[in-house]
Amino acid sequence: MDTSQLNTLTTQVLWAAFILSTLFGAIAQRTHFCTMGAVSDIINMGDWTRMRMWGMAMGVTMIGFYGMAAAGLIDPSKTLYSSNRFIWLSALVGGGLFGFGMVLASGCGSKTLVRIGGGNLKSLVVFLVMGVAAFATLKGITAVLRVATVDSVAVDFNTNAALSSWAGAATGVSPALAGLAIAAVLGGGLIIWALLGTEFRRFDNLLAGLGIGAVVAGMWWVSGHLGYVAEHPDTLQEAFLATNSGRMEALSFVSPVAYTVDWLMFFSDKSKLLTIGIVSVFGVVVGSALYALPSRSFRWEGFRDAEDTGNHLVGAVLMGVGGVTAMGCTIGQGLSGISTLSATSFVAVAAILAGCVAGVRYQVWRLERGI
Repeated sequence: MDTSQLNTLTTQVLWAAFILSTLFGAIAQRTHFCTMGAVSDIINMGDWTRMRMWGMAMGVTMIGFYGMAAAGLIDPSKTLYSSNRFIWLSALVGGGLFGFGMVLASGCGSKTLVRIGGGNLKSLVVFLVMGVAAFATLKGITAVLRVATVDSVAVDFNTNAALSSWAGAATGVSPALAGLAIAAVLGGGLIIWALLGTEFRRFDNLLAGLGIGAVVAGMWWVSGHLGYVAEHPDTLQEAFLATNSGRMEALSFVSPVAYTVDWLMFFSDKSKLLTIGIVSVFGVVVGSALYALPSRSFRWEGFRDAEDTGNHLVGAVLMGVGGVTAMGCTIGQGLSGISTLSATSFVAVAAILAGCVAGVRYQVWRLERGI
């Protein structure tokens, strides 16, 4: 493959990522797909519909990921989440911070982008603050603190710290086949659980669960198959084109927001190139707007008062710091990461949900006391 062919393929990867993320934004805007909203619905109304959306999307992504792995289309050992280190404390602390922060900020990273596409100016502020906080936690002052504290606590394994690798080593089969079996049980169970809800079996709910799950699985194919180059002409090593990590990636909306802010600020710097993460951020906003405008659900919205502003600012910082520390958000870990069956992802998702529950209960407590 020569340089011209490489550039053409990179462009195809970026366009594919943009189209898929645009679909994500449109589906999320139409169906009100939101993990924070799902937790709030359960606590305040006992309604599990939106949680079933998330569960179905998780199941579809798991089965899609390991289906492609078993077919030899992608290599599960080369994802962003693949590591011999089980960084449980980073996932626990970062996930908790992110979960609590997304309640204060009225939604997670993906919901922030969807809200921007719907005209929410509060979410635009959250986007900028979260991006700066995330970048600081990737390379700045909070990165130093992260590396010196939670990241130093880990359990090292001889193999990838994932259920698929452990099951494969125990049974003697390949991690891809072991993962497919686990995904069929866990993912299939989640899909069945979602469908058991009588109120869930409606078009929009099925669109959210199946559509969002398929989009995330599709991103794994784009990054891990379409964008895979066995021998890069410059380095003579394998490469995953247009990724920030240099490894296979799917949708996530914390670190990519940081890279998007960086790209916008240093646009004239030719070393700042578009990546799957950056175009995905733009794609979600565009997709949300493409649905919101013709459906007349687009409306401008600003902060109510100083307290509302303060809550969103604090929430944005917590999401930026927590999302990077946990290596993902409700989409980055909750769908992309957990679809790989990474042990770290399971801890991160549990911590995000726990932090979210704490945040919702905190808000209810304040309302009850008129604070």
